[in-house]
Amino acid sequence: MALIPTSPAVFLASIPPVTRAWTAATLIFSLFYYWLEWSSLTPAAYMILYPGSSLFYPWTVFTSSLVEISVIGLLVNLVFVPASLRYLERLWGSLELIKFIVVTIVASNIIGVGFNWIEYFVLQQDLFLHGMAYFGQTPLHIGILVAFTQAIPEHQIQLFLVFTARVKSLPMAYLTLSTVMTFLGYQSPWILIQFGWFVSWVYLRFYKKAHGDTVGVFYGDRSETFALVQWFPPFIHPVLGPAANFVHKSAWKLHLIPRNSNHDLESGVYNLVPGGARAEAERRRALALKALDQRVANSTPASSSAASAARHAPPGPSKNHQNGDATSRSSPVAPPSRPAEKQSHEDTSSEEDEEEDVGVSKPSSTR
Repeated sequence: MALIPTSPAVFLASIPPVTRAWTAATLIFSLFYYWLEWSSLTPAAYMILYPGSSLFYPWTVFTSSLVEISVIGLLVNLVFVPASLRYLERLWGSLELIKFIVVTIVASNIIGVGFNWIEYFVLQQDLFLHGMAYFGQTPLHIGILVAFTQAIPEHQIQLFLVFTARVKSLPMAYLTLSTVMTFLGYQSPWILIQFGWFVSWVYLRFYKKAHGDTVGVFYGDRSETFALVQWFPPFIHPVLGPAANFVHKSAWKLHLIPRNSNHDLESGVYNLVPGGARAEAERRRALALKALDQRVANSTPASSSAASAARHAPPGPSKNHQNGDATSRSSPVAPPSRPAEKQSHEDTSSEEDEEEDVGVSKPSSTR
């Protein structure tokens, strides 16, 4: 039974440091932005990310994620993000969580800025440089869902106290929503979900550092259940699979992907968390294989008992052709109920054998 903290101080002390610092920074930056707006100042270019001014204010590539321009967005962050980061920090450790947050947010915002510049050069509209701002933690939201898909894919959660869904289905649902909103004209900040999904998957797949119980340090999660094609419907796999393999081989040859030497990440000899268990998908697959082995083992006793009986059965009749041993002739050569057409007449090495065969097949020939 879990103990309920007796005071707010005890509750805050139970929160890991990175989660506590990130939540406090989000609250402080957002409230400061609201105060600047209320004071009729112009905080936008200094706190949130505009593609046209990002070269003059490069820190906004990161600080823009700490600002939620709407109260509803701030409340969503304060409810969803701290609880999720608390779980991941205990799972990975503080340092790995910091790297995951920074990589997911900064890389997604940089890709977003580059995409806007491409749109500006193609369409020649100033809207994409100075009229569109990026803010909020939507890249981190999708990154957390990707991390949960890696760690607990089969875990079921209840959404809005009505819908029940598995964790592994949430990232693509969120990605679909962002795609629809982007095509409807709300590119900012919804398109950052697209970039955040891909960046977080690449980082967790190839670059996240972990320590195994037996193999030491390794990078990423190369299991089949976390492959890129597994995010898409099966009918896309024949097209997407070769393209993904080509990109992977090219990146491997160019040494863009860390190499895990001396062990195979598909062999199951490592853990994603030191002292813990592998991802839920891998655990379920191992349990399924174990159950299959037990089922096969339970289906073999009949054949093994028959083989054991054959090994312990008395030896067959030894035929002595010189003294015509009566004991050998009286031993059963074949079951009496065997049909005549299935009798073996191939052994005709002596007259004594032929008489025995005829004697066995007589009863069936009179029917």
